[in-house]
Amino acid sequence: MEPLYESKISCICCETVFITTRVRPSFKKATAVDSDFCGHYAKGTNPEFYVVRVCPKCGFASTENGFSSLSEVQRKSYYERIGNNWRGQNFSGERSIEEAMMSYKLALLTAQVTDSKDRVIASILHHIAWLYRYQNNETEEKKFLTFALEAYIRVFETEGISLNNAKLMYLIGELSRRTGEFNEAVKWFSRVVNDKKIVDAAMIRACREQWQLIREESEARRLSLSGTSS
Repeated sequence: MEPLYESKISCICCETVFITTRVRPSFKKATAVDSDFCGHYAKGTNPEFYVVRVCPKCGFASTENGFSSLSEVQRKSYYERIGNNWRGQNFSGERSIEEAMMSYKLALLTAQVTDSKDRVIASILHHIAWLYRYQNNETEEKKFLTFALEAYIRVFETEGISLNNAKLMYLIGELSRRTGEFNEAVKWFSRVVNDKKIVDAAMIRACREQWQLIREESEARRLSLSGTSS
């Protein structure tokens, strides 16, 4: 069985029916998962490359978490900023990491000009950081992790009550840790661990583990610095 299959969808912007490529569920098993939920896959098909659907006619790019329909104001904004300049490109079929990156950046621009929710934008930014991680581009990865972190904090401030607070707070803590904001990371991890209303055992355990990792890394840095100065 081939890992990729084709699916027809209708563009919510221009109503064109187009083919998008998906990965079969049986091929989505990760060989490893990073502490911020980035999956790594055996050589072959990475399902993260196929998350974004791109309309070949108007260029509207979105994920399944995006809008199910657009208002006329959103449609007008999209065409003025992106659609009228679209020269046509087909993203169906197998994607390289470069094509996957292009699809995510199109989705980011689309989400921004149509005023999508912060949680949608945060997820796209986080996925772009993962793609840079696959390329071992630490500078760009950290830059987009920082953007994602800022967006996740906005999500917490505006939507936190209605979402999985524990997972969101854990993610904010973990991205803070990964971008070198260790004090902020500890604050978020400790909020999850110490909040009696939170009963998500997996997230509480993850926060404890990452909090301990910060302690160990801080101690290693301290010993390194004392060894350098002696």
